[in-house]
Amino acid sequence: MSNTPEGVPAPPPERIVARLRPNARALFWPSIVLIATCGALGYFVGQFDEVWENVLLWSSAAALVLLLFLLPLAFWLSTRYTITTRRIILRHGFFIRVRQELLHSRGYDISLKRNWLQSAFRSGDVRINSGLERPVVLKDVPKADLVQRALNDLMENSQTVVGVRRQQTESVSDETTVWGSR
Repeated sequence: MSNTPEGVPAPPPERIVARLRPNARALFWPSIVLIATCGALGYFVGQFDEVWENVLLWSSAAALVLLLFLLPLAFWLSTRYTITTRRIILRHGFFIRVRQELLHSRGYDISLKRNWLQSAFRSGDVRINSGLERPVVLKDVPKADLVQRALNDLMENSQTVVGVRRQQTESVSDETTVWGSR
């Protein structure tokens, strides 16, 4: 049983268009720290005569890897953008998870902001202004110009489909209402 009136076709199913994360370039320096820490640990392990010095070496290497590699990796992995045929879903946060949805049918303005490094890697910040107090930002997404074009197309198609559905539901009604008469 569907909620659509007779004669009105059911909306097409929602499909995932893209799943995105911020550019992996953010993991460059944490990866360098991991490689340098492992190299230093391999060089210095067994060089010390005292046990406490070796324990201090291992524990400082573990702390460096945890703070400067694993935490940035976890924060990068916890940010996801999903673009479907009906909406944009933003998920971010590590300790406090935040989920935000934006329907294409509401309409919005899309702009692209890039710095010189983002231009070199063809990434950028896609700003979506939907009339809220502050715009929604897809930060440092890869192929940002393609994402911007896809969002424009999805918004236009969604608004066209919603407009056609409204016209169909309004034209299904055969009753005529005359205001002011009994």
